[in-house]
Amino acid sequence: MTARKIIIDTDPGQDDAVAILLALASPEDMDVLGITCVAGNVPLELTQKNARIVCELARKTDVKVFAGCDRPMNRPLVTAEHVHGKTGLDGPVLPDPVMELTPGHAVDFIIETLREETPGTVTLCPLGPLTNIASAFEKAPDIVDRVQEVVLMGGGYFEGGNITPSAEFNIYVDPLAADIVFKSGIPIVVMPLDVTHKALVTKPRNDAFRKIGTHVGQAVADMTDFFERFDKEKYGSDGAPLHDPCVTAYLIKPDLFTGRHINVQIETQSELTMGATVADWWRVTDHAPNALFIGDVDADGFFALLTERLARL
Repeated sequence: MTARKIIIDTDPGQDDAVAILLALASPEDMDVLGITCVAGNVPLELTQKNARIVCELARKTDVKVFAGCDRPMNRPLVTAEHVHGKTGLDGPVLPDPVMELTPGHAVDFIIETLREETPGTVTLCPLGPLTNIASAFEKAPDIVDRVQEVVLMGGGYFEGGNITPSAEFNIYVDPLAADIVFKSGIPIVVMPLDVTHKALVTKPRNDAFRKIGTHVGQAVADMTDFFERFDKEKYGSDGAPLHDPCVTAYLIKPDLFTGRHINVQIETQSELTMGATVADWWRVTDHAPNALFIGDVDADGFFALLTERLARL
């Protein structure tokens, strides 16, 4: 099989960084056409910098990295330094990037790429707020039918929210953008908190990253060491959930994951539940399914894949 062409849309973020590293370590599975950055975990100035830091960490400096939207479509920006630290990549000591941003806006790159590539051959992989993706759809409606699939991290059902009682961070930051994407008619695969909270970096799993014995393995272990302090205190869990690598792992080994095709709608009106993903898991409505909502993961298989691929870098 040929590698799937993907665009990674991201707001790094330690877990975003691991997701990007997994993709860059898997060229037989994923052809990374470009990385588009959006404001989310930290402001755009830092997310685009962090994406370049990660590419240099992987020694993949030929990857195109674009800066995109610096704020949500119709709301003030909410960030998550309380989770990721002031840089977004707190934990390891990594040098500032030497590689330059690719000229042009991320939204325009998404549009141009989807117009240039054969229809139905490009998968969009959003790891943060959906602002860039929705902005591209709004600016160029003709590209919507050209997207093969959207595989995203966001939302939650049984797990509720992680930034408000009802909303997961990525969807909460830009609910309008999420609403546009979920109403687009494109095939969507969702990695919600319900599954990412089952992909926990326990001490043995983090030790395995460190034992890789490379700069990448050490950096990932340092990232998750930092990242886990928040989740262990908040949830009382054995480690940090690796949210975003579930997206790239799914593209490599989809059989690690199970879920249901259901209807998912986004709350955009109520401030009480703003950004909630209303997932009809039990199919109690007659709304047509619009997403594969993932509910479970083979966590041991997931971390085995991650460790094996990171060791390549």
